Amino acid sequence: MADVEPGSRRPRMADVGKLARVSAQTVSRYFSGKGYMSDTTRERIESAIQQLGYTFNQPARNLRLNSTQTIGVLLTGASVYGMWAIFSGLNDAAHRAGYSLLTSHVDAEPDDPETQAEIRQALQRLLVARVDGLVVSSPYLGIEDLLENVWDKVPVVILAGRSWLHADSATVDSYEAGRLATQYLIDSGHREILHIAGPENRNEAHERQRGYHDVLASTGLDSLPVYRGDWSAESGQAVGALVDPTTFTAVFAANDQMALGFMSALRDRGFTAPRDYSIVGVDDMPDSRFFVPPLTTVHMDFAALGHAGFEMIIERIGTGMRVERRVIHPGMVIRESVAPQP
Repeated sequence: MADVEPGSRRPRMADVGKLARVSAQTVSRYFSGKGYMSDTTRERIESAIQQLGYTFNQPARNLRLNSTQTIGVLLTGASVYGMWAIFSGLNDAAHRAGYSLLTSHVDAEPDDPETQAEIRQALQRLLVARVDGLVVSSPYLGIEDLLENVWDKVPVVILAGRSWLHADSATVDSYEAGRLATQYLIDSGHREILHIAGPENRNEAHERQRGYHDVLASTGLDSLPVYRGDWSAESGQAVGALVDPTTFTAVFAANDQMALGFMSALRDRGFTAPRDYSIVGVDDMPDSRFFVPPLTTVHMDFAALGHAGFEMIIERIGTGMRVERRVIHPGMVIRESVAPQP
């Protein structure tokens, strides 16, 4: 039986793919007529279309016939693990679907006029190249103000912590990550939990800090003064050189790299985890299991976010309709950097 009941909402390309047990990209290729497709797959898709009563968007199909099979990707922000894991997921999904990516990376603060001009130039180059759609991955609060209604010219998917009014969006839930990390430390007996936040104008930093504060408030615990880094290990080390180790028993670092720098500074001062304090990071970057001690962290599946972004832009191109926001949930990875607090 089809998952979309008559009268509930108009069926989408993703619904056809789910019922036919294929990806949305495969359904899109069915309508475009491009690429090999087995008779069995074609029959499943046709059966799903009939069961759902799905109608393909004809204007979108006309645009599709002029497709360049290229998706534009605009990355903004520092070259950190999350960004490149997202890009890896996008690239893998594009390769599997027979698409190319045209990528532009702007690494600077968005309130700088030169950066704003650079972002606009990058967007213009992508549009001139006649990309079929655009995926924007940005950690910055207010980045939408710099895109100048580009969604009126080409389908757009935003990979960011906040949903957008004019473009489809997806994220890995940083607010949930902040809640998970803080709650795990509380469940381990800790009551004085220090937070090392990311840069103030970053979506992810804001949401992880909000999760930290909300969990403490819900359990009646006080927040300690928040220290702020820039995602780098160096900034975590600077915090570790400043703090008074007698004022906390546990640390929630907003990413793994700052946790690494913090542990290094505390070790130089004679304090080690988990003997003297416990620490949790966020990201689960591949190297975090080799930290000393191996770092307990929150796994953020950024590669899956890249895959989701590509699937969404292909569906938007194929149907011409808005795609439901996707939220990828994080999960705890328990290692050796947390010990119970009596």
